[in-house]
Amino acid sequence: MKAIMKVARGMGNVEIRDIPEPTPQASEVMIKIQAAGICGTDIHIFKDEFPTKPPVVLGHEISGEIVQVGNAVNGIEIGTRVTSETYYQTCGVCMYCRRGEENLCLSRLSIGSGVNGGFTQFVVVPATNVHVLPENQSYESGALTEPLACVVHGVLSTPTVSPGDVAVIAGPGAIGLLTLQVVKATGATVVMLGTSADKNRLDLAQSLGADYVMDVLEDDPTNLIQSITQEGLGADVVYECSGAGPAAQQLLTLVRRKGRYVQIGLFGGSIAWDLNQVCYKELIVTGSNASIPSAWDKALKLLETGVVKTEPLITHTFDITDWEAAFDVFDAKSGVKTILKPVG
Repeated sequence: MKAIMKVARGMGNVEIRDIPEPTPQASEVMIKIQAAGICGTDIHIFKDEFPTKPPVVLGHEISGEIVQVGNAVNGIEIGTRVTSETYYQTCGVCMYCRRGEENLCLSRLSIGSGVNGGFTQFVVVPATNVHVLPENQSYESGALTEPLACVVHGVLSTPTVSPGDVAVIAGPGAIGLLTLQVVKATGATVVMLGTSADKNRLDLAQSLGADYVMDVLEDDPTNLIQSITQEGLGADVVYECSGAGPAAQQLLTLVRRKGRYVQIGLFGGSIAWDLNQVCYKELIVTGSNASIPSAWDKALKLLETGVVKTEPLITHTFDITDWEAAFDVFDAKSGVKTILKPVG
């Protein structure tokens, strides 16, 4: 089967290879991939800005059909439409694993970086990782369950927003647009920030419920934030979803004293960030690393009920053999979400 693989560390070193089909172990299942989303992490892996264990098949945002189960697997039928959590291996005994925080396990290996992922025809995962897709969700929309679970974890696992809050989100990419929908569901007022390159994405943000959208290269959002917040003090909570250093710095100026700063996007490297403001404003700063199992249950319920919509975010679809064009489209931000389809 054909697979998109990181074949060695370093910039690039990604190519299509023919590899044998995997075989599930006793407690694993094999999924026939129907759709796999390109994530910013895949681009970071291409640029060698994210740890990997090559040679490894990329891709961790997946959906598909169960085609084989291990001999110790019960309750999962062949033909079931599923998506999957990303962790292939955790130690199971450390403090984090015992608390249900497997995302922080120091021994964690994830599909698409530590072990073979979903940019291919078949992938094997632990049976405990799979979640049944709601009947009203397509494979394409279901492939976005993983980024939605990450957002749910970042926004809700550590409570960051309350009804009536004013929330500012930087970055109207897929993660930002999912964050917008989750935050709106809590009853907050949302301001989405982008740049002139994000015009179509900002329009989409407005259609998905953003109360205000703004191009920060044309207008300073400070006056808007002051006009809609209590006593003009600033936003109650800000979410950095762009992975851009200037956006992170700007959010520090927009959040009020005693407000909350939440980092969801990844930068791919170090940035300049004024930590003095954390002290001066007594900010609560949180970050999120992937997701936890409970976030998946919430994410799937949000999809099933239509509170969050992922289908409008999908703008491009490519066969995996056209991966270079797909990566270029994603990296150029000419769309929102790019889906890869297996060959064979």
